[in-house]
Amino acid sequence: MRRLRPALLALLASAAAWAQPQVPLAIDYAIDGTASYDPAVPTPRDVLGYTIGERHTRPEEVVRYVEAVAAASPRVTAGFHGTTYEGRRLVHAVVTSPANHGRLEQIRVQNVALSEEPDTISDAQLAEMPVVVFQGYSVHGNEASGTEAALVWLYHLAAAQGDEIDRQLEEAVVLLVPMLNPDGRDRFVDWVNGYRGATPVADARDREHREAWPYGRTNHYLFDVNRDWLPTELKESRGRMAWWHAWRPQVTTDHHEMGPEATFFFQPGIPSRNNPNTPEATFELTGDIAAYHAAELDRIGSLYYSEESFDDFYYGKGSTYPDINGGVGILFEQASSRALLRDTDENGRLDYAFTVRNQVATSVSTLRAAVALRERLLRHMRDFYAASRDGAYVIDLSTRRTRGQALAQTLARSRVRLYELAEDVRAGRRTFRAGEALVVPLAQPQGRLVQASMERVRTFTDSLFYDVSAWTFPLAYGAEAARLDRAPGMGAQVDPAFDGGRLVGGRADVAYAIRWDRYFAPRALRRLQAAGARVRLAQSPFEAQAGGARQSFDRGTLVVPVRQGGVDAEAVHAAVEVAVAEDHVEAFALDSGLTPSGADLGSRGWPVLQAPRVALLAGDGASPYGVGEVWHLLSERFGEGVSLLDPASLPALDGYTTLVVADGGYGSLDSLAVARVREWVRGGGVLVGIEGGARWAARAGLLDAPLRETATDSTAYAYADRDAARGAQALGGSILDLRLDPTHPLAYGYGDQVAVFKSGTALFEPAAPGSGTDVGRYADAEPVLSGYASEETEARLAGASALKAGRLGAGRVVLMDFDPAFRAFWWGTDGLLLNAVYLGATF
Repeated sequence: MRRLRPALLALLASAAAWAQPQVPLAIDYAIDGTASYDPAVPTPRDVLGYTIGERHTRPEEVVRYVEAVAAASPRVTAGFHGTTYEGRRLVHAVVTSPANHGRLEQIRVQNVALSEEPDTISDAQLAEMPVVVFQGYSVHGNEASGTEAALVWLYHLAAAQGDEIDRQLEEAVVLLVPMLNPDGRDRFVDWVNGYRGATPVADARDREHREAWPYGRTNHYLFDVNRDWLPTELKESRGRMAWWHAWRPQVTTDHHEMGPEATFFFQPGIPSRNNPNTPEATFELTGDIAAYHAAELDRIGSLYYSEESFDDFYYGKGSTYPDINGGVGILFEQASSRALLRDTDENGRLDYAFTVRNQVATSVSTLRAAVALRERLLRHMRDFYAASRDGAYVIDLSTRRTRGQALAQTLARSRVRLYELAEDVRAGRRTFRAGEALVVPLAQPQGRLVQASMERVRTFTDSLFYDVSAWTFPLAYGAEAARLDRAPGMGAQVDPAFDGGRLVGGRADVAYAIRWDRYFAPRALRRLQAAGARVRLAQSPFEAQAGGARQSFDRGTLVVPVRQGGVDAEAVHAAVEVAVAEDHVEAFALDSGLTPSGADLGSRGWPVLQAPRVALLAGDGASPYGVGEVWHLLSERFGEGVSLLDPASLPALDGYTTLVVADGGYGSLDSLAVARVREWVRGGGVLVGIEGGARWAARAGLLDAPLRETATDSTAYAYADRDAARGAQALGGSILDLRLDPTHPLAYGYGDQVAVFKSGTALFEPAAPGSGTDVGRYADAEPVLSGYASEETEARLAGASALKAGRLGAGRVVLMDFDPAFRAFWWGTDGLLLNAVYLGATF
């Protein structure tokens, strides 16, 4: 038996009704006043005990409701595509007609054929295929209304009855992900629900509205998960994207929130900032879909805008990555109440239920548009993949092997096919050897994505960017790669994995030498130190016999004596063998401490490395992103324990060897705290300042590092043009050429050049000649390798100091004006930060 649900208040109530003062209106469940609903399908109130909009729903409650609906409705199946760093399940629902569920795998395989074998799908087949729609909500955990809307929308999809819903679910498969970031949502919901009384308060000064550091936007390691769709370095991303690629939807939506004084945004974004790798047909479809959003929002009387504020340039975002995969990505941004009620200047009293209402409305319009434009969307994807491209990229594995393999793995997670190089090829001044490189041909389904990921870009139609202007993967991962005009001879397809560790010469009688140029060499060092081994650092080149041949070793080589007082030689052998297998380093067995060239193994100039004990400032003033990048790198990848210290109540630093001050402002560090840090450094500590943390350390007088002044005169422009003029001089995120002193311990494992990621206009002046504090400066000519920089900005960059190091008493201070671990995929410069942590006490 069917029954008629009450109308969805959010869609029918007048603006005046939605602005009632004391208690926010909760959302009912019917999308309009005519649909009937299956009573066998539970509403959120039936399962959770409250109506959506009355409170913020916790992650476990979201999972519970999705599972309950799936158990009750033949239209819905629930599944999980991974877990978060905190162990929460990443839940999704697949919604379509019962008949489609009966042939779901057939639908999926045929949909995949649009990208894998586009020539096999005829127009007649397109006419019969369902469109696949991925709807994702609240990737930023404190942009919470999207998840609530997803539950309302799921109820409608599962329970609504009538001709329209039947046709929609016959012609579409909906992949619904109600929360893309459960860990961040949990952090946020704990805050707002925990600081709310029986009567909601609209005062923005109330504690409910003043979420504490690090806020709920980010995941466990404080990353913006919505910047990781292309790199897929985060746990949440890998699970989601494996499932996303298994389906390859034609439409992907991404529901967000923005500041409370705005209205509602949907794409298209700013046309001049579209990525040129995206075909124009994608933006045409986006514009046609936008008409459906406008119609639905007009119907309920909500204001909105498009083609402002946001763009479609960086492919790492959820609304842009689909564009380079033959689909259409759509960003939604709803003015946020954050709490249940919020007083605003522009919108009056804004309540949570109202924000949910608009997210529901655009969920409705998305499916309506996808079904109406179904054949166009399917044809667009088929045509996108039918286009062929010439040439190839080649990735060297003979040097920087692990970094090259990390790059290859990232491409493979986006379905890119890689092959063994079967013939020697020359590109520029470099020869890539057969068997020692990978080939990435552009003549493959993901050829357009390969081009967008690997190319260097210096020409732009706009000078402003919502996100970064460059992410060139070979530069980001620190891999040796080159573009070829034609694809070379290729061998077997490769499933890239880390390997290349080797033990040369068997078991050592005297010592092992481990080169420092492999990415995970610091993890090998940590492993050896944990086994009790005393590891010496070679600070000059030397040669030694290993494996029957004379081997050359550069500065930074680890020397591990086999026989050490109090350490079992078997433990040393075992640790080296594990390091070779799991850290992919090259270890050489040395049978004599006497070297034929260079210092002998017992050189007085080669210090024994001390295992670090690392502290990281984490609290008000610190950038959550900057903190998270350092924390994730050290803890997740390198197994290093990190103590997170609150700068507002900085404890004694005794016992720590290293203090990392990531990007941020650090105004909460008072004069006593600064004095404590200074004395700790003087006593032998190593302070590492990054970006804003480096500028703080310089202002605190820990190292002489004056800033290079900026000279943007906005008064030279008309009032309406001043913001754009200032923005055009900013560095929103570009890749720069950093020239290193390879003899300095901070540069061990590198040559004399590395590509770094930098944003912002703050720069250090170069040190005086002979001071020895400049380990790295930006190139004097053409310092920008990829990305946008105005002529004025590039001129300021030239020759500026970027990596500084100096002594303060018995301690050391290291300053980096760039981001060495940007978004977890800048493997190319992770080593500079790791050198500061593991080798920082040696210069």
